[in-house]
Amino acid sequence: MTKLQQALQSGDFVVTGEIGPPKGTNMDTCMHEADLIKDRVVAINVTDNQSSVMHLGSIAVCARLVQDGYEPIFQLTCRDRNRLALESDILSAYTMGVRNMLSLTGDHNSAGDHPESMPVFDLDSVSLLHTIGVLMGGKDLSGEELDGTPTDIFAGAVVAPGIDPVEAQLYKMEAKVAAGAKFFQTQAIYDPAVFEKFMKQASQFGVPVLAGIVLIKSAGMARFMNGNVPGVFVPDHMIKALSAAKRKARPAKSVELMAEFINEIKPMCQGLHVMAMGWEKYVPGLLDACDL
Repeated sequence: MTKLQQALQSGDFVVTGEIGPPKGTNMDTCMHEADLIKDRVVAINVTDNQSSVMHLGSIAVCARLVQDGYEPIFQLTCRDRNRLALESDILSAYTMGVRNMLSLTGDHNSAGDHPESMPVFDLDSVSLLHTIGVLMGGKDLSGEELDGTPTDIFAGAVVAPGIDPVEAQLYKMEAKVAAGAKFFQTQAIYDPAVFEKFMKQASQFGVPVLAGIVLIKSAGMARFMNGNVPGVFVPDHMIKALSAAKRKARPAKSVELMAEFINEIKPMCQGLHVMAMGWEKYVPGLLDACDL
């Protein structure tokens, strides 16, 4: 049983973090980012060609994290691989000691740095969860027996509480639970009222939910997210506060704003997923401010 699984099943309030692989082979920066948060999180997500931008493979960074004593969460997107490659990567990651896996459909290729590439989407996030379950049963998707079975994968999925109408997200969430999702990490959320409304309905599925936040570095970043990331809305009072803060004071103001939000939503969920995006050094202070 992974530390993440044990903590969630014990009912603990769980904090996870996230790092992105490099665009190249030098892992120094991402490993330094992992080191900055390792003592404050239970597990660390490793993104998979996030936003359709080419990076070193998530599987390689996960293997390095395991080697160095961290607990990774292997993100798998369906955009770039067919079912053959996805099954192979799941088994490969398992042999490297990776046990936590997060299923995502993935952003379309047109959003990234290789817009001319061909999208795959042979599976989606629900059928990928089903695939993990099939592999854990000792067979592949063609029904062939496996020589060695990955019996203890802890599979999770994502959900977007801010999408309107939320009913579509709840429908997908129910399907993901039925397909084998044991925990959820949410898309970035900043409105306690929206999150509370979502959680009142999502609680029916009985699966732990970790609320996602992206540390907001500036008012410009907040406006960009509002205009370009479906389901994400940074409230005006946060944007105004960041606009008024001088450049050197922005990290402290961001931590203050995020801490206020986290303290409001802590009673609503079972954890927090912090996406620092290069601001990992501020994560310990943020968690201290929330008594986490």
